[in-house]
Amino acid sequence: MIKEFKLSSAFFKSGCMNQLLKNLFKHKLIQNIFLLYGVQFSKYLLPLFTIPYLARVLGATSLGLLFIAQAYVVYIGMLVEYGFNIAGTGEVARYKNQPDKLIDFLAGVMGAEFLLVLCGIGLTFVVQEWIPSFKSHPTIIWAGMFWMLTQAVSPIWYFAGLERLSFVALMDMSVRILYSMGVIVFIKSPEDAWKVLGIQGVASSLSLVIMLILVYREIPFRFPTKSLIWQALKKGWTMFLFVSADRLYKTASTFILSIFVSPKIVGYYAGAEKLGQVMPEFLNPMTQAFYPKLSNLAHYSPLKAAKLARVGIIITTILGCAIAIAVYVIAPLLVGFLLGAEFEASVPVLRILSLQVPLIAISKLLGIQWMLPLGMDRTFSLVTLTGGICILLLAVLLTPLYAHIGMAWAVVGTELFIATFMYLVLRWQKLDPFSYAKQLEIENLNK
Repeated sequence: MIKEFKLSSAFFKSGCMNQLLKNLFKHKLIQNIFLLYGVQFSKYLLPLFTIPYLARVLGATSLGLLFIAQAYVVYIGMLVEYGFNIAGTGEVARYKNQPDKLIDFLAGVMGAEFLLVLCGIGLTFVVQEWIPSFKSHPTIIWAGMFWMLTQAVSPIWYFAGLERLSFVALMDMSVRILYSMGVIVFIKSPEDAWKVLGIQGVASSLSLVIMLILVYREIPFRFPTKSLIWQALKKGWTMFLFVSADRLYKTASTFILSIFVSPKIVGYYAGAEKLGQVMPEFLNPMTQAFYPKLSNLAHYSPLKAAKLARVGIIITTILGCAIAIAVYVIAPLLVGFLLGAEFEASVPVLRILSLQVPLIAISKLLGIQWMLPLGMDRTFSLVTLTGGICILLLAVLLTPLYAHIGMAWAVVGTELFIATFMYLVLRWQKLDPFSYAKQLEIENLNK
C-alpha cells in the first residue's frame, strides 16, 4: 500500500499528470465538450434568476398560459426547422471539403425553410380561432411565433458541422444574456406574459442576422431552385420524422394537459417540467460533441466509431443516474427556491420527472450517437414516432384521472418505452455498440 502511494506521488511530481492533461485538452473533441458544457451552464444558470422572477411576477395562471403558447410554437418551429439542425450538421461535416455541394445544400435548406415558414403562419391563423386561450390572447401566440421562427431558421447547424463550436457557444450565451436582461427590465405584471416571448424573439433575431452575415461571407449566395429545395427536404425528411416524434412526446404533455385542466394546473405542471428539462440538457454537450466525430468515423473506421460510442454511453449514463438521484432528493428545495410557495404542487411532478434522466441518456446515445451514424435513420424515426404515439395514449388515459401527476408518469413511461425499444432493436440486429465492437475486433484479428 505504501509503495503504491509512493508510486502515485512520484507520478504526480514527475509532471506526467500535467503533461497528460495538456495533451488531453489539446484534443478538439475534448475542447468542444467543454465549450458546450459552458453553454449548458450559462443556459441554466441564467434561468436561476429569470424563472423565479417570472413565477412570482406572472403567477401560476399567466405562467401556465405562457407555457401553453410555448408548447404550440415549438410544433411550428419543428415544422420550419425540419430536422436540419441534425441532418444539416452531418451534411456540412461530410461536404466541408466540397464547396460546390456545400453551397447547393445551404441554398436548398434556406429555400425549404422559407416555404415552411409560410405554411406555419397559415396554420397559426387557423389554430388561433380553434383554441380559446389563443383567441382571447392573440398577442401571446404571435409573440411566440416571432420567437420560434427566428430561432428555427438559424443556420447554427452550419457552424456545428464545421466544428466551430466556440462561435456557437458565444452566440448562444449572448442570446440568453439579452433575454434575461429583457425579462428583468420589461416584465412587471401578469399581463406581460406575451412580452417574455417577444423578448426571446428580439434576441434570437439579432443572432440570426449575425450568423447569416458570417455564412454568406464564407460561401456565395445561391438562389434555391426547386431541385435543390426538394433534395434538402429529402435529406432532412428522416430527421424531421425523428424531431417531430421527439418533440411530440416532449412538448405534447403541456398542450394535452391544457385540454383537461385549468391554466393554473398547467402552470404547476409546466413549472416542474421546466426545471425537469434542465436535467437531461446537461447531457447534451456529450451528444453534440460526439455526433460529428462518430458521423465521420462510421464511414472510415467502424471499430473506432464503436469504441467511441461505447465510451460515450457509459459516461453519460452514469452522469444521468447521478443527476436523477440529486434532483429527486432536493426537489422540495428546488421548487421552493426557484418557483416559490405557490408552486408546492410541482414537487411530486419534479420528483417523478427526475426518473427520466438516465432513460433519456440511454436513448439519445443509442439513437443519435449510434443509430444515425450507422445509417439506421428509418429505424430510429420509427422508434421515436412510436414513442410519440405512446405518450398520446398514456396522457389520454392518465391525465383525466390524475391531472398533472398522471401526465408526469406518462412522460417517464414513454422514455422507458423508447430506451427499451432502441436497445432491443440494436440487440436483435447485433449492432449494439458493445457487442458490435467485439465483433469487429474479432474480425480484424482473423484477417
